[in-house]
Amino acid sequence: MELSAAWRTLSTGLVPPAALGLAGTRAEPTVPPEASDLQAAVEVLRRYDLHTALEEWFLEVLQTDLQAHIAPEFWNCVAQYENTAEEPQCSLLLLDAFSLLQRRLDPYLCSMELLEAWTKAGLLLGTGSQGLREKVYTMLKAILFFSTTKAFQEMIQQFYSRSFKIYMRQWRRSEGESSMSEHEQGSESEEGEPAGGADSPRCAGCGCQKDQCWCPTAMEQFQRLSRILCRLNLLERVSADAVTSILHRMIEERMEWRCRGEYERSFLGEFQEWIEKVIGWLSRVFLQEAAGAPPGPEASSTLKRWRCHVQRWFYRLYASMRIEELFSIIRDFPESKPAVDDLKYCLERTNQRQQLLSSLKSALEMRLLHPGVNTSDIITLYISAIKALRELDPSMVILEVACEPIRKYLRTREDTVRQIVAGLTGDAEGSGDLANELSKADPVTLENGQESDDDISEPEDWVPDPVDADPGKSSSKRRSSDIISLLVSIYGSKDLFINEYRTLLADRLLHQFSYSAEREIRNVELLKLRFGEAQMHYCEVMLKDMADSRRINANLRDEEQKLPEEERPSFDLVAVILSSEFWPPLKEEKLELPEPIKEAMEAYSKKYEKLKAMRTLNWKHHLGLVNLDVELADRTLSLSVSPVHAAIVLHFQSKSESAVPLQQPLLAGGRGEGRVEGLRPDLLPGQLLTALLAAPVAFPGTWMLEELSEVLKVPVTSLRRKMTLWLQQGVLREEPPGTFTVIEEEQKDRAEKVVLIDSDEEGDSAMASQADQKEEELQLFWTYIQAMLTNLESLSLERIHSMLKIFVMTGPMVTEIDLQELQGFLQKKVRDQQLIYSGGVYRLPKSCS
Repeated sequence: MELSAAWRTLSTGLVPPAALGLAGTRAEPTVPPEASDLQAAVEVLRRYDLHTALEEWFLEVLQTDLQAHIAPEFWNCVAQYENTAEEPQCSLLLLDAFSLLQRRLDPYLCSMELLEAWTKAGLLLGTGSQGLREKVYTMLKAILFFSTTKAFQEMIQQFYSRSFKIYMRQWRRSEGESSMSEHEQGSESEEGEPAGGADSPRCAGCGCQKDQCWCPTAMEQFQRLSRILCRLNLLERVSADAVTSILHRMIEERMEWRCRGEYERSFLGEFQEWIEKVIGWLSRVFLQEAAGAPPGPEASSTLKRWRCHVQRWFYRLYASMRIEELFSIIRDFPESKPAVDDLKYCLERTNQRQQLLSSLKSALEMRLLHPGVNTSDIITLYISAIKALRELDPSMVILEVACEPIRKYLRTREDTVRQIVAGLTGDAEGSGDLANELSKADPVTLENGQESDDDISEPEDWVPDPVDADPGKSSSKRRSSDIISLLVSIYGSKDLFINEYRTLLADRLLHQFSYSAEREIRNVELLKLRFGEAQMHYCEVMLKDMADSRRINANLRDEEQKLPEEERPSFDLVAVILSSEFWPPLKEEKLELPEPIKEAMEAYSKKYEKLKAMRTLNWKHHLGLVNLDVELADRTLSLSVSPVHAAIVLHFQSKSESAVPLQQPLLAGGRGEGRVEGLRPDLLPGQLLTALLAAPVAFPGTWMLEELSEVLKVPVTSLRRKMTLWLQQGVLREEPPGTFTVIEEEQKDRAEKVVLIDSDEEGDSAMASQADQKEEELQLFWTYIQAMLTNLESLSLERIHSMLKIFVMTGPMVTEIDLQELQGFLQKKVRDQQLIYSGGVYRLPKSCS
């Protein structure tokens, strides 16, 4: 009887009678036994050694009751939400459901605390390594919320979302609405809800009419539900997904309308302040500040974990957004430097470098690296990328990896070197960055080669490279590279840039006739700091030629002035004498000048030979600039034309019935009626001359195109293009086709005829084109290749290339040819039937060998 009574006392005192199948309902209040009676009953069980089964029995009864009664009752209550449209009613139903759950579980929780107290007092043995409390809470989560319905998730989501909006609305009111924009005042509203500004009839917190606002009720329900979930230890299990979803969505929304497309100011400080307010709402959820009780260590740890989660999520989301916009950020740099600094701060706290690299590579290939973008625009953006990515990653690894597609693509563009050199000298549009970089006081020289990491002066300053750095490249070399060195390294050789600059310098010098080269001298001196003295020696000789030409022309002119007027030459020639070994190849064209001009050039050559013994001049008749006045019956035209245009005019004059005799010459540099300036020639042993001549012209006469072509030694197609200038100026007319006649008097009543001028006629370069130069160099290689194949019969591509490198590719004037260029050249010879390719080797045809 004693054992039976003790067990009845414990069983009815620790669990609700209804859970044991006893008479009565759960709604009927029961009077629990006194704690002393329960402890006495435990003592009885201890005497019979049955106390060890008490806790297991308690857990088994709790599990059975949860599965059979408590969980179904709870979910039936929640199911009423599906038929409820009003949000206040839904919130009330949710609170009622959890209040019911708390009432059903409170007896078990009180008994759990009592059992734990008995275990601590030594009356019970406990439940092993896992405590009773942990087992109970695990059982509640497993049985009640192992699988939740979609309706329940929506109810929880709506409940916490509404409380968040109300809380943030209260915070904005405390900060002062007067200092905020209307967009910001309603930024937390859901899509489709009113903004809730000061003039809005609806509340920004609950979304109802202001006279029906239920924000205080909603916050009270929020506090009550949080206390219930905290009591049942279900707070994180029930609210974690909803809170996470709300925070993520709110951060994304706020970031979209606050930060998207805005690069000129930092947003990290503003968002840190906003996140602190979000943490204040989380403290309402997890710390229960309103309850007045101090938070426990577990709750404080939970809040700290949530703070880290929110900040980490913000950093990842903000970095992802800036990574998507990185192309535009680079394009707008340096105005976008605040956005770069924000991204750098976030990348230091997230692991998104690979995401950045892949995203930037994709953006570059899609938006920049295609035929529709000019080479100059690609180079401009690459320069901006160097600046921005150096700010983002001082180790330059991101720049090296992400911009490799740009470097590869620029190598495929024929005008890349030309555009870079034009930018360095300030000739290209928007080339200020390169020109300023060239003018730096302490430039990075391009002669030092690879530097060692051991060269760092202070060992403690050494910083390891990121894990995605190329181990084959020097860290110090990468970090010390500037814009010019990175552009030059696209091709791996500075010879291309030096040769291109020589061509650009030659064009500029030969297109001006004032001998003024101060700007070019400055550029050469700056480039010497970058490329070295030896590499720029040819350019110095070119500049020296200009100064020597001015002095020689001044001496010859002084000698002519001492002669009697009748002994002076018919033409004054002012020449530019060039050392051909040091100048790039010039364009070759045939042109037969009129006899008076050729006689004047011959006289100039004899004077030069007296001045410079053992030297003579080889004139380039087709190069130069002629300033002349064209005198017609009713008008005079002042034009600057090429020598071939001037020769055309002079031949029309020579056909006139009464030719006008040549008048006295004009001083070079002066300007007078009928003067023809700037025929530019070349030296035979190594020098070139550009000349100016003067003569008045008259224009009667008619020429057939073929006849004039034969006299000038100019192809018919080229001559027709040259004639278009005089057709456009109204000096000549073509009637009938192929016959050209001078128009002495302008015909006012004649309809205007539009004549298209070839674009090549304007700003034409005096230098041979890169294709012509390359063809000439390849022909040099072809001679050696023929000799090798004649002696050795057959050779592979690699063997031919290695032998050319040994025997041909030496000296400053010989450009190297890579394996791909050589293969293309040899394949062209195979197509032209000058080579035979079989079995991986090349051989000469039998007819050639």
